Amino acid sequence: MALPLLPSYIFNRNVGKEKFHKSQHWGFCNNVSMLVSESKPGIGGELLLGQKMKPKYSVFTKGVGSDTPSWVAFDKQVLSFDAYVEDEVHDKSQENYRIRRYKIFFYLEDDTIQVNEPEVKNSGLPPGTFIRRHQISLPPPDDDQFYTVYHFNINVDIVFYGQTFKIYDCDAFTKNFLKKIGVKLNPPGQCPGDPYMKIWRKKLDFIQPLRPYESSNTLKQFLEYDRKILRFFCLWDDSASWFGDRRKLVLHYFLTDDTIEIKELLPKNSGRDTMPFLLQRGKLPKYGPPGMYQPGEITDQIVLNVYGGFAVSRVHGYLLDKYKLGKLEQEFYKDSDLSIGTTINVWGRKVILCDCDEFTKTYYKNKYGIDNFTSVSCKTPPPPKIERKFPPYTGFGSEEDSLCSCIGLRPKPCPHLRNFRKFMEKHSYKSSVLRFLAKLMTREYDNKDRLFIISYFLNDDTISVFEPTERNSGKRRLKKFLKRMRVKRPGQEVFKSELSEYIKAEELYIGAKVNVNGYVFLLLSADEYTLKFMEKNSDKFPLSNLELALQKLKEKISKSGDIRQIFRAADSGFTKKMDYNTFRDIVMTIAVGKLTEQEFVTVARHYRVPETLCLDVNVLIAMAHEQLKKNTFESFERLIYSCVYQDREKKKVLPSKDIKRLCKSSKLPLTDDLLGSLLSMFEDSEEQINYESFFCALNWRINPMPKLVAISPLKKRCDDVSVGMPSPISMKYIDYLKFLKDMYGLEEE
Repeated sequence: MALPLLPSYIFNRNVGKEKFHKSQHWGFCNNVSMLVSESKPGIGGELLLGQKMKPKYSVFTKGVGSDTPSWVAFDKQVLSFDAYVEDEVHDKSQENYRIRRYKIFFYLEDDTIQVNEPEVKNSGLPPGTFIRRHQISLPPPDDDQFYTVYHFNINVDIVFYGQTFKIYDCDAFTKNFLKKIGVKLNPPGQCPGDPYMKIWRKKLDFIQPLRPYESSNTLKQFLEYDRKILRFFCLWDDSASWFGDRRKLVLHYFLTDDTIEIKELLPKNSGRDTMPFLLQRGKLPKYGPPGMYQPGEITDQIVLNVYGGFAVSRVHGYLLDKYKLGKLEQEFYKDSDLSIGTTINVWGRKVILCDCDEFTKTYYKNKYGIDNFTSVSCKTPPPPKIERKFPPYTGFGSEEDSLCSCIGLRPKPCPHLRNFRKFMEKHSYKSSVLRFLAKLMTREYDNKDRLFIISYFLNDDTISVFEPTERNSGKRRLKKFLKRMRVKRPGQEVFKSELSEYIKAEELYIGAKVNVNGYVFLLLSADEYTLKFMEKNSDKFPLSNLELALQKLKEKISKSGDIRQIFRAADSGFTKKMDYNTFRDIVMTIAVGKLTEQEFVTVARHYRVPETLCLDVNVLIAMAHEQLKKNTFESFERLIYSCVYQDREKKKVLPSKDIKRLCKSSKLPLTDDLLGSLLSMFEDSEEQINYESFFCALNWRINPMPKLVAISPLKKRCDDVSVGMPSPISMKYIDYLKFLKDMYGLEEE
């Protein structure tokens, strides 16, 4: 019984109290007034009504644990508890309550709780999230606090918003975590069964489906190969059909359900309509297209009707045909049927698998052990070249002109397929003409001794033939036998569609017989330029190859001692050299017909003894004056001025090569041999020439020279070259000792 509120009946609560201060709950933070703390006590440090002070010190000793924040230390760590709720069912005779199972998840990083209800088949209850994730407060009167990890255990009741959840078990991680933080776990319990579900399961045992059911579990294949696709690059060759073409395709094989789709790769400006798919995704039969079937003929199952008879209570039912009699079997393409180089049937179209991507190669290598992935070329083969046939030569104009009139509607002058680059390379101030001395092969007595000069022009493959005449005969120096033209090879048809073949430079050599428009010529000799050109280009002129000629001689020699005696007997005076004709007789006898005349000339030119011509300076100057007078060349002062300009040091001397280049650029009408001989006569020990004395000596106006009475060998040779006459082979003596040493290794005794 409480005392009345009357004087002298009320106990003074402040007796003995010394602190009457009021805690400061308000303050300033960043110059903003705000509530500093809500957990401070009231007047004199006494707790307010319903207020609970948090412990000042932690239950854990100092130094235990880490300073890592909870949202980092417990990231992705969740405690899972199994719970159930007894849900009362009203106004239903079959059941009074229902057992509903839940999963309680406690997130350690922020002490949030989430409750989920798993799916129960045929329960009629919606599964999913029952309580979303958030912090849940304790039931009253402690609703100002939230659930922590220490409130959870096995075989305890947890109240969330008035709903009581009975925890009967948890997972292994949750048990280990609770033990580590010092929570003593209760033994796990059992979840009671739902009486309604027991009744429903008994009914399901007696219920038969209206149609037969055959399970086909493809979930494993789907989970294993989801989003895994095999890709092949294919080719459909439809060129045999009307307006057909070779079309590039991409085949996708879906491993989840063994279906195939095909797309077409259209190039730019192909003229075809862009379609998303050439073949929609689906199973591809191997032997398509199949025949026409009625609806229901192609099914996955065969169902048999069960006849109940004429009884009053008929039994209607269905039965699956285990033996599948009468079922139409269809084979579809699998991943094992696809490989590079295989031709598959796409609804009657033959498609070749040409290549695949890296994932497909890895898949086949791991599953089937295939290592050979050689791709098949998808490139379109070049179209067959249609040979263009031209009408035969008409006889009017050249063959090229007749051909050009067949190529275009407007006839144009057509050059005879001239190689312009070859023409520009060979057409220069240097000689590009091969000259041969030839003899006419005939039975007529008057023409047996006629000699001719055959000139072959390298820049356009033309030939000209001239007949030289005797000097002072009153006739022209050279008589034209054949004007410059291309000469056809003998034995060709005149009126034909193809162009004729003409004589090439490779067919001309010393000892060869050339048929020029029905006249047969035997080539006797060639000039120095021709022989040098043939030796320089020995790949085109194999008979001028020194190594091949010497190899033929080595094959014919058996005893080296006999050869030495033959050459020693021919050189009775032991001069170590031999005249040209004697050397030719010995070598041609040894070769026994294996060595041609051109090959012998090549060998003799290599081992010849060089001739030394000692000519007087006055003779050379007189020869130069004759050529300068014929050409009326008088620009000597201009040449001296050019030399003075190049002479920077004013020494009045220049190198001989500079003066030679100046003479060539000024077109001084002197041959190369004569100009070289004159320069060698005027140059000093340092190969320099006094240009004033040199050009003054050549000035035929100021320093005239008497006319020559006798023609020197050099003058004769120069005159012959100037008129186009090939000079005779300038070889008088051969160094046979050097020949024997190189051929057979015989040293001088």
